[in-house]
Amino acid sequence: MKHRRYATDYHVHTLYSDGKASPEEYVDQAIKAGLNELGFSEHLALFKENQSWCLDPGNVPKYFEHIDRLAEKTNAVTVRKGLEVDYFRGKEKEIMEFLDRFDLDYRIGSVHFMGDATVDNGPEFYFGKNIDILYEEYFEYVNDAVSSGIFDIIGHCDLVRIYGHKPSYDPENLYRKLARTFRRYDVVFELNTNGRNRPVADFYPDRRFLHIFSEEKVAVCVNSDAHMPSRVGQYFDEAYELLRSAGFTEMAVFNKRKREMVPL
Repeated sequence: MKHRRYATDYHVHTLYSDGKASPEEYVDQAIKAGLNELGFSEHLALFKENQSWCLDPGNVPKYFEHIDRLAEKTNAVTVRKGLEVDYFRGKEKEIMEFLDRFDLDYRIGSVHFMGDATVDNGPEFYFGKNIDILYEEYFEYVNDAVSSGIFDIIGHCDLVRIYGHKPSYDPENLYRKLARTFRRYDVVFELNTNGRNRPVADFYPDRRFLHIFSEEKVAVCVNSDAHMPSRVGQYFDEAYELLRSAGFTEMAVFNKRKREMVPL
């Protein structure tokens, strides 16, 4: 990765959820990649039991203690502490009350579940479904997550693209409405580079519509969603260039849930 003025990656997963390595190994890779900040954000899906890919709610304090210790002894990169929390309609109060117990640098909200199944757990989720309607329902769910007031960042806001399914219509209006919701509620969207490693083989959100988020003046950050250390900071040079070409000039950084903007 080339040297830049400032680089952050706030979305990585370790052995505490569905990642493949310890937090320490991610820190080592972040230093090699030239990052200024590395943020941990384990999966948390309250109200869904026995999710092997998620951090058990009872283990959240242990996870935070580990990250706090790591932050204290790490000098070469600033370690940030977060969670990636699944949004569920009608559970906003409970999610907020749970998160308010902890001192985080940021909260990432995401939508994996549509009903009892997740949109990213296999292509069979899409079998027999009306993709046009599914897109509309998914984007509406993400709009609700943005407007909930719970989250600082929304992760992979069009994850429904993961297996390459496309609606029969031009979804530009879905992205326009979503970008306006982000702006109205002052929530950051991430350019998630991990889509390059999935069947859709491109970033989230769809690069064709990044200009809409720029036009609507939505704040952005770039995250790898790494589940193994080798993917920390992956494709970031391309991501930054893509954002600049879409009209972005700065990105969001977080500390104790206070946001500042730094030049891209």
